[in-house]
Amino acid sequence: MQLDFVWKAVLIIIMGTLLLRIAGRNSISKLTVSELVLMSTIGPLLSRPIENKGIWTSFGVASILILTVFVFQFLKLKFDSLELLLTGKSTIIIEDGILNMKNMKKTRLTTENLKMRLHQLGITSINDVAWASLEVNGQIGYKLKPNSQPATKQDIQNLVRLIETKILESK
Repeated sequence: MQLDFVWKAVLIIIMGTLLLRIAGRNSISKLTVSELVLMSTIGPLLSRPIENKGIWTSFGVASILILTVFVFQFLKLKFDSLELLLTGKSTIIIEDGILNMKNMKKTRLTTENLKMRLHQLGITSINDVAWASLEVNGQIGYKLKPNSQPATKQDIQNLVRLIETKILESK
């Protein structure tokens, strides 16, 4: 009985772990498009040796894929236009408490999905949002209207001072 698949499986796990650690360990939601393509390509590529397709060839191709992503990342740092082409840019989806339906359609984001994601951020009403954007990593960036922003430590300290002043003045 041939047991070479055992050492191949162990080697695949070791090399796969090593290659993915080198590539980076962002969560899926934080991956760029090229990183997501890389991660989804490496899985099937690393399973090829089990089918006797050449273990070292698979590791070599996986290494080249990772190197290509690193080159793209470097080039994106050097050339802003390339970053815009490869990564995209954030899209405004709420302006002054009003949904930008054109951009919502463009990003294929439904109103219900947006409301759910805003609730996860602690925002209960779209009317409370000064602006919100769908970022390139899929997250929602936002700024609340001044009246809807939570009180800061400084706001509370100012209020305490004001109350203390009023109490002292009334004596």
